[in-house]
Amino acid sequence: MVVKMYWISKGFIFTKVDSFVHKLDPRVKLLISIQFFTLALLVSDLIDLAIIFIGIILLASISKILSRLIRTMLFALLFSGIILGINIIAGYSFIYSLQIALRFVAIVCSTSIFFLITSPDELEYVLRWFRIPNDLVFAFVTAVRFVPIILLDALQIIDAQKSRGLELERGNPITRIKNFVPILVPLIVNEVIRSGELAEAMESRCYGVVKKPTVLYELQLNINDKLAIPFCTSIFILGLLFSI
Repeated sequence: MVVKMYWISKGFIFTKVDSFVHKLDPRVKLLISIQFFTLALLVSDLIDLAIIFIGIILLASISKILSRLIRTMLFALLFSGIILGINIIAGYSFIYSLQIALRFVAIVCSTSIFFLITSPDELEYVLRWFRIPNDLVFAFVTAVRFVPIILLDALQIIDAQKSRGLELERGNPITRIKNFVPILVPLIVNEVIRSGELAEAMESRCYGVVKKPTVLYELQLNINDKLAIPFCTSIFILGLLFSI
């Protein structure tokens, strides 16, 4: 179980890769992700959804993150199976239920691919470019940075507690829930300590003293970005025309 969770968790953590897509401006990456997200929301035919999946897989292959995206896709398939079952029980046809389930997977993948090819620093630059307040930018970027860390901390605690004889996969559901108490307590304590350290680091750097802090890096479009925008937009428009 822990090995599987480790394997899935790697699909949600950014890793720097030397690829053409990673070198694009983060605003262009966001535009591509929004285009896939919009198409996934609008299309309803299984063939159209299959084309969207092919496009996502091609983009992931060019970005050299296909293996990590597959982990995210498998994680989304767990919930899509639940969606499929609920729709069938509710009386909807199997084809319609399958469309809803696959659409959910496409939406998750289109969102996940942005975070897999965009570093937290680039995400911060994009949010500041949108003129979002600094406190909101800091809170969101910190959450993006620490959620994978919290997940890895939980997996390490599970591994350590299982080495001490804790059994998580035996007993009735109530017993299994109780067995997670030795995992939640050290995890909460660990994150409280980490949040205190973060607060001290912010205070030592005089966070909030300057209302409009300057930034070291300014977003600028290069030639590859200027070529990628019309190319991706034209494909997006064609996708909209065929889906309507």
